Amino acid sequence: MMGLSYDLNHMETPILPVALAALLPQPLHATCVGARFGKHEKLFLAGHAPQWMFFVVKGEVTLERTGQHGEPVVLQRTRQGFVSEASLKTRHYHCDALAALETNVIKVPVPDLALALERDPAFAGRWIDMLNLEVKRLRLHCERLSMKSIQDKVLHLVQTEGQGGHYAVPSGLKSLAGELGVTHEALYRSLARLQKSGLLRKIEGDLVLGQDP
Repeated sequence: MMGLSYDLNHMETPILPVALAALLPQPLHATCVGARFGKHEKLFLAGHAPQWMFFVVKGEVTLERTGQHGEPVVLQRTRQGFVSEASLKTRHYHCDALAALETNVIKVPVPDLALALERDPAFAGRWIDMLNLEVKRLRLHCERLSMKSIQDKVLHLVQTEGQGGHYAVPSGLKSLAGELGVTHEALYRSLARLQKSGLLRKIEGDLVLGQDP
């Protein structure tokens, strides 16, 4: 079911995060709108025409499709930054965007953003730099999905996307299983084996690399 977003603090022009304010040219700041989505609400659905680009300020948004056995497959997970950047040049969304947690976003109108990219070379350069970072992250995600061992997938995730050997799992292990392309039952079993071997620990919702025995 689509979520009913509403303006943050009822402001027409929200205070932008530092990273977003630095990225966007000043004239675009006034076009931005803040919104909040509850847990499990949809930001958009596959087949809908893109009207906004969504920048996640707080919370978590996943892009999902349905797998061949009916299970959700996570294509992208964003905790801060833009989600579904490719939709800027498409007529329709190709997947659903789900708020995995209560999530605050900044919405940037697609027509205004596209026009600014055409007219402002400096902004276009900053946008390309941002996309390059996302491509690197998606390559790691594809590499992880190609691994056969669930334990290898988990360790790769913590090593490449964690901070100092810590990887936060705020939306729960079931959501993480979708990101890894496995069932949550199989993920639970693999985590238990990793903890038993001393390679991984669970500390207050984080996955933490342990010492190899």
